[in-house]
Amino acid sequence: MRTAVVTGAARGIGFAVAEKLLSVGHRVILLDVLATVHESAKKLNEPSRVDAFQMDVRNQDEVRSSLARIVDRYGTLDIVVNVAGTCHRESFEEMTLENWRIDVDTNMTGTFLMCQAAVFPYMKQKGYGRIINIASVSGKVGGIGPVHSDGSGGRSGIAYVSSKAGVINMTRWMAKEVGKWGITCNAVLPGPIVTDMTQGHHYDIDEVPMKRWGTPADVANAVEFLARESSSYITGSCIHVDGGLVMA
Repeated sequence: MRTAVVTGAARGIGFAVAEKLLSVGHRVILLDVLATVHESAKKLNEPSRVDAFQMDVRNQDEVRSSLARIVDRYGTLDIVVNVAGTCHRESFEEMTLENWRIDVDTNMTGTFLMCQAAVFPYMKQKGYGRIINIASVSGKVGGIGPVHSDGSGGRSGIAYVSSKAGVINMTRWMAKEVGKWGITCNAVLPGPIVTDMTQGHHYDIDEVPMKRWGTPADVANAVEFLARESSSYITGSCIHVDGGLVMA
């Protein structure tokens, strides 16, 4: 049985990922800054294979101590899925430094801290690991969604797209570094997915070849594929889960 940790797992994509990995036989540890992560873990109804920790991915001490507790309790750390994220949608002019830092620190720095703490020492010592980072197609195309003449609209903000672009290239950089230790590192890039983050924002589904919104389960299926033993020769890759919206 592999042990998987999933950040941002209290709801949305993170919870769907935890549910999917549990369904294929993994032990799953849900991590989230929200206290409701414990209730989310109970919903999975598998107390022998599910655990939860309240933790802020932006806090290096909390990241390291949480992973140490997990390994001490379960003896291994095999799969890390970095889902935790924030998205501010202010216009370029109105974006505050505070909100810039929240998005960058959560989406990019939090992902870095989790990956570093998982690889050193646990995955490197074991000679095995699966790292799967949730980025976004917005990080490739400068945001998706409408932009009005005043710069407002549903398009993901400059801090979000910058941080997700950073996650994409961080994933590629790490893949080149950790492959020699039997660790793969890949990114999943969602498009318009029905979550709390996208609620109330308009996306032109006519531009999506599949003509529908994606679901958290769609993203979870891609994550589960990358966590398989059979994906051991796939690393540094970006899998789009966007219904064909971005084909590059």
